[in-house]
Amino acid sequence: MRRFARLALLGACAVAALVFTAVAAAGHADRPSFELRALGHSPHPASFLNDPPGPAPADVNSDLAFWGDLAFNGNYDGFRIIDISDKNDPQEIVHQRCQGNQGDIVVWENILVRSWNSPAVEGATCDDQPVPAGWEGLHVFDISNLEDPRLVASVELPCGSHTATAVPDRENNRLIVYNQTSGGPCYFFDIVEVPFSTPEAAKLLRQEPLVGEHACHDSGVILGEVNLMACASGSVTNVFDIGENEYPGGSLVDPELRYTVSEPGVGVGGNFHSATFTWDGEVLILGWEPGGGSRPECEETDPDVKKSAFFYNARTGEKLGQWTLPRAQSAEENCTIHNYNVVPIRGRYIMVGGHYQAGTWITDFTDPANPFVRAFSDPEPIVPTQLGGAWSSYWYNGHVYESSITEGLNVFRYTERAIRRRSLRLDHLNPQTQEFSLRAGSFGGEISAPDEIGDDAGADS
Repeated sequence: MRRFARLALLGACAVAALVFTAVAAAGHADRPSFELRALGHSPHPASFLNDPPGPAPADVNSDLAFWGDLAFNGNYDGFRIIDISDKNDPQEIVHQRCQGNQGDIVVWENILVRSWNSPAVEGATCDDQPVPAGWEGLHVFDISNLEDPRLVASVELPCGSHTATAVPDRENNRLIVYNQTSGGPCYFFDIVEVPFSTPEAAKLLRQEPLVGEHACHDSGVILGEVNLMACASGSVTNVFDIGENEYPGGSLVDPELRYTVSEPGVGVGGNFHSATFTWDGEVLILGWEPGGGSRPECEETDPDVKKSAFFYNARTGEKLGQWTLPRAQSAEENCTIHNYNVVPIRGRYIMVGGHYQAGTWITDFTDPANPFVRAFSDPEPIVPTQLGGAWSSYWYNGHVYESSITEGLNVFRYTERAIRRRSLRLDHLNPQTQEFSLRAGSFGGEISAPDEIGDDAGADS
């Protein structure tokens, strides 16, 4: 089943769906929070309750990518380009329309690639160009003119595109895109080539088969001296060798399976959802999505497995520990451990994640067996009840950026200055891709866990 279908509204909102209530401006400064200070907001109010008739879907907000002082915020009707040079006042440059739902995006210099998840309906368009009925796959844009992105290629794929992961292949002057389909009888991921100089020549190269009878939902890649790719799929995550490392075989376009990971309870009513690595390549982090993301799976009575991230030895797949969301959510709040990345810093393992209506959380798992919370911002339940919250939250150059499904882009500052100062600055970031690795090193000081987690205004320290 395609995720678009799975992202049905909570049963409690069936009646409310008949009437649309406009989403108010983001109130991320007023949330219960701890050690996260709310900064700017780029509004893009949207709602699944306002899904219009016809080919254009509700343009709710989805995933993020970054290039310099620009944020690219995907949505179900295209993507937005946002100037984030002023963290207190981010400014939208353009909202490019493209009607296929999901809208996962990756960026490389003047190239943007966007996922179209479900077969196009009659009359659908992308960049005002007609999309044939039944088409699904990847659209490639030239974004050299930020105010007028231009569709230059359409790569049709047999099972569509739910998420995309971009890997630069500089030796061959091309961007490799791993395409994940999420559902259906598609037990593989697509490998797509986008030439740097001629993106209009983008094409499907091949398909890589998966172990386990399920499609890949998303993938995480780390390059440098590690060169691994983890495909979160069903109840079995597949981990591949994709380049030079201690293992023989494997390349960007011909991955070689290293091992698989299963977790008791994962895959029942959902599937492995997201994967990433620590920057030294030592730990693999996996999350999953019980209920398809549309259900309240983080209540007090829910088992820990439904509201946890899991840590594994990235070389062997051996489990090292798990982090469980400590703040119970209500029966009105859809919640899973959704999209996250790891702060690029030596000597510490720190994860930043967006978990739907549980909001944004920062977790220290330097000792994977004993993780602890460093910060959070947890919104109140959305009224009327509907699917919403943080689709994704990522660390980028000392700040946390949250894509709120119904609100737009929220910006936070983590108040721990030592972490901000010692984290590396990046020229760009596709959060599912770590383009280099860091050798293990000392943080250069001790930072202990907070004595207790409370609600505060996130005042700077």
